[in-house]
Amino acid sequence: MARKALGRGIKALIPDEIGLATMRPGVGFLEISLNEVSRNPRQPRSSMSERALGELADSIRQRGVLQPIVVRQTESGFELVAGERRFLACKKAGLEKIPAVLKEAGEEDVMELALIENLQREDLNPIDEARAYRTLMSEFFLTQEELASKVGKDRSSVANCLRLLNLPDTVQDMIRSGAISSGHARALLSLGQPSEQIAVARRAAAKGMSVRETEAFVNRLVRRRGKGGYARSKPPEVLALEERLRNFLATNVRISWRGRKGKVEIDYYGPEELERILEVMGVLASE
Repeated sequence: MARKALGRGIKALIPDEIGLATMRPGVGFLEISLNEVSRNPRQPRSSMSERALGELADSIRQRGVLQPIVVRQTESGFELVAGERRFLACKKAGLEKIPAVLKEAGEEDVMELALIENLQREDLNPIDEARAYRTLMSEFFLTQEELASKVGKDRSSVANCLRLLNLPDTVQDMIRSGAISSGHARALLSLGQPSEQIAVARRAAAKGMSVRETEAFVNRLVRRRGKGGYARSKPPEVLALEERLRNFLATNVRISWRGRKGKVEIDYYGPEELERILEVMGVLASE
């Protein structure tokens, strides 16, 4: 059975061929002042190429806005739901007004549509994508299965993307900037120490190592640990259990022990996420 895409998707809101020539009163289209539009605070994209934005602004100066933005009404004016690049490019091009589609949208709709717009463009960096997934899961109490169904991806793809957030901020910044790929980053997850992950990430970027070369290098480090060159690595069954818990809870989990005693550490990133994790564990009942 095919997975259902997130919400109705951007194409359900804006037909492919719609443009200024087809806009007319009474069908949800309007032209509004750029000063009346506020940016979406839940926009998953944390950075945008100035070069690409400049090229889009040049295109808009020459040809106009070919596709309207999507907005929702607020007390102070309008808030962007979809079309942030067009909005910023219009400002850069010196326009005063922009064509828009007015839609009713709740908080979850705004977050979902902003995410799906970027996913459909296929240029959202993996860290911003993972953070958007985590926000949707924590704020709207979605399981990985439910989220995967909404975005039209396999649960394993969502889980692998979320795992990138377990890496140190330095490595996440390298992924975001394109210094290393998400494939390189996933190889680093086998290393338990953040200092090691950072060192290997920097080595891979500096030497231009492929993903396969990075995986081989990490595997050599892990084997050396087992031979006494480093601290002893965890048994495979413990690593497998940690992985299952990470996938189930959608957050980082560590198991440590001494003798017959030990502890399980579960990371969370705010009170909303803690509540979500407790609901997944069955400690709290969802409303």
